[in-house]
Amino acid sequence: MLKKKKVQKLSLLLMSTLLFVPTFAIQAEESTEAEVVTGASIKNDQLPLKVVKTPLSRTESLLHTAVQIQIYHENQEEVMDLAFDYIERMEKLFSTNLEGSDVYRINQAAGKEAVKVAPETFELIQKALEVSELSKGKFDITIGAVTNLWRIGDEAARKPEQSEIDAGLKKIDYHKVILDEKNQTVKLAEEGMVIELGGISKGYIGSGIVKYLKAAGVNTAIVNLGGNVIVMGTSPSNEEGWNVGVQDPDEVRGAVVGTVRMKDYAVITSGVYERYLEVDGVRYHHILDPKTGYPLANEISGVTVFAPESVDGDGLSTSLFLFGIEEGIEFVESLEGVEAAFIDKEHHVYLTSGLKDKFKLTNEEYKVVE
Repeated sequence: MLKKKKVQKLSLLLMSTLLFVPTFAIQAEESTEAEVVTGASIKNDQLPLKVVKTPLSRTESLLHTAVQIQIYHENQEEVMDLAFDYIERMEKLFSTNLEGSDVYRINQAAGKEAVKVAPETFELIQKALEVSELSKGKFDITIGAVTNLWRIGDEAARKPEQSEIDAGLKKIDYHKVILDEKNQTVKLAEEGMVIELGGISKGYIGSGIVKYLKAAGVNTAIVNLGGNVIVMGTSPSNEEGWNVGVQDPDEVRGAVVGTVRMKDYAVITSGVYERYLEVDGVRYHHILDPKTGYPLANEISGVTVFAPESVDGDGLSTSLFLFGIEEGIEFVESLEGVEAAFIDKEHHVYLTSGLKDKFKLTNEEYKVVE
C-alpha cells in the first residue's frame, strides 16, 4: 500500500520501471549499457537456489507487447510455465474489449447492476482507486469514457468532436465506482461510465509474477512486461545491483539517458514517445488528462518511477506525468520508498532526492538539473 512519509528518511515501499523496452537482456558487466532488476526473498524453509550467469529466458507476445521473463537459476521450467499461465489468465480478466472479461462485464452493466468479479480483479480495482485518491484524481480508471473516443494506439484512432469529449467528461469520476468487498462485486454508478485498467494492470500482473517466483525460491530474475520492469536480487556480475537504464524519451525504444544500480525494485516509465495520433500536423499522445479529455500538454517528455511494488509504480508513473515536474517531485518526496526521474522537452533531467547520488548520466545530449 502506498503511504505518506512518516520520517524524513526514505523507506523502501514503492518503485517502478525505468527502461521502456519490448524485451530485456542482461549485459555483460564489462559493458557500459544498461541492465535491469528487482529482488525477492526466498521461502524460509528453502535453501537459496544457486545463481547462474546464463538465465532461463522466455519471451511471448502478451498484454499487447513482448513479455520476457529471465530466471537466473537452473531447472525452473515449471515456475516459468506457471508465470506465463498467470499472465494469460489475468489478461482475460482485465481486458476492456474481450467479451466476458470482468472489465467488459462491469462496463456493460454500468448504471444497472453490480458485477461479481474474480478476487484479482477486485484487488486491482481497489488498488487503482487507492492511487486515484492519493493522486487527487490525476489517475482515474473511469477515464475510459474518453479514451474510447480517441483510441490512440489503435487503427481506429481519431480526434473526437468537442461535444463527444464534453459528454465523456461527465462520466469520469472514480468516486462512482462502488465496491462491495464482502460480495466481491463492482458497480459503476452511472450508465455510460467505462473503466480502463491499462494504466495499472501490468504493474499488478508484475507483482503477481514475483509472488509465483518467490514461492518457488527464485531470488534472482528479471520480469519485463513491455517496459514495466521488475528486477529481483542482484546481477550475477555485480553485487551492487543491476544497471537499470532510464529511457531516452526522444527514442522509441532502447536508448537511455542514464543508469542507476538497483536491487529488488520495479522501474516503470510513462512517456509521450509510446503511442500518439497525428492530425493536421498536431501530435496527440496517449496520456489523457481526466479533467480536459485531451492529451496533456506540459513540459514533460518522460517520467520514470522506482518502487518496491510494481503495481504501485505503474499507477504512479502516469499520475506524475500529469502532476508536472515541480509538483510531481514534491508529491514523490512525500511518499515512502518512491523515487522518480523526470525528463523535459529541453533535455533536462530532474531527480528526486534518493536518486541524486545514484543516477549516472550517460547521454551527453542531456543535463541533470541540480
